[in-house]
Amino acid sequence: MTVATTEPMVGVPEVEPSHKDMRRYPHGVAFMDGQYLPMSEAKVSVLDWGFLHSDATYDTVHVWEGRFFRLDLHLDRFFRGMERLRMKVPYERDEVERILSNCVALSGHKSAYVEMICTRGGSPTFSRDPRDAENRLIAFAVPFGSVANKEQLERGLHVGVSETVRIPPNSVDPTIKNYHWLDLVKGLFDAYDAGAETALIMDTNGNIAEGPGFNVFTVKNGQLKTPAFGVLPGITRQTVFDLCKEIGVAVAAADLPREELSQADEVFITSTAGGIMPVTRIDSSTVGTGKVGPVTRQLTDLYWQKHFDKGWSTPVAYL
Repeated sequence: MTVATTEPMVGVPEVEPSHKDMRRYPHGVAFMDGQYLPMSEAKVSVLDWGFLHSDATYDTVHVWEGRFFRLDLHLDRFFRGMERLRMKVPYERDEVERILSNCVALSGHKSAYVEMICTRGGSPTFSRDPRDAENRLIAFAVPFGSVANKEQLERGLHVGVSETVRIPPNSVDPTIKNYHWLDLVKGLFDAYDAGAETALIMDTNGNIAEGPGFNVFTVKNGQLKTPAFGVLPGITRQTVFDLCKEIGVAVAAADLPREELSQADEVFITSTAGGIMPVTRIDSSTVGTGKVGPVTRQLTDLYWQKHFDKGWSTPVAYL
């Protein structure tokens, strides 16, 4: 693999075009078309089907204190998604891993939000046949961000349940990570209008599905449940299953009726952007005691401890 870097990319990116307001862009590094660039220079063509039709797949992994967390699982899902969408990129798996590591290393971030994207691309002749498109790999690393801020993590999130229905899985396969978020965005506005901080939306059977970028779990009598139908099987969601197996806690993926949320002893959400995050209020009802519960705290502590476990994490090769 041959890549090009501009001179300022030896250390922290310093390119500051006079026609751009750099405050609009997070400090980070992107990889596009064989080059590493400051985030402000990363551009997608308006003719790219990823932009025009949301014809893309992606995955997001995070780096914490210089180590990728569960990178192999994220790469597995990314390559599986490309295969199922009939996309190909001119890089092998180990090359994509190296590109991601380089983005982090060039950015200098010790804790980062790292994304890999494959868009359908476009056709040189503007053909409408997706087989004529040249697929495109994009990657970037920016500072780590969380669904919940520090204060929300301490007291628990207020989640609103929207009547918005998630896109049916027989229309868009939710196991392939995608940018079809208009249902989730509508759910967010419904939650904001009701005074909540984030949202959960329903599946086509009237059960709880997921939220914008996260899965949800309930805890009842020491047993965990998370929705099984019409959701993305998140890597952090899988991590909760793995942690529960280690500590001998029962967990199941099954239908989650709306009323079970308010009846739960504890509720938490899971995402690469934030990990395991407590929920202490659903709509106008308090969850359990209204405070972060013991099962949520135990799993959260174990989750962050695993970030330093060599079997669960991969060091970044900083320059």
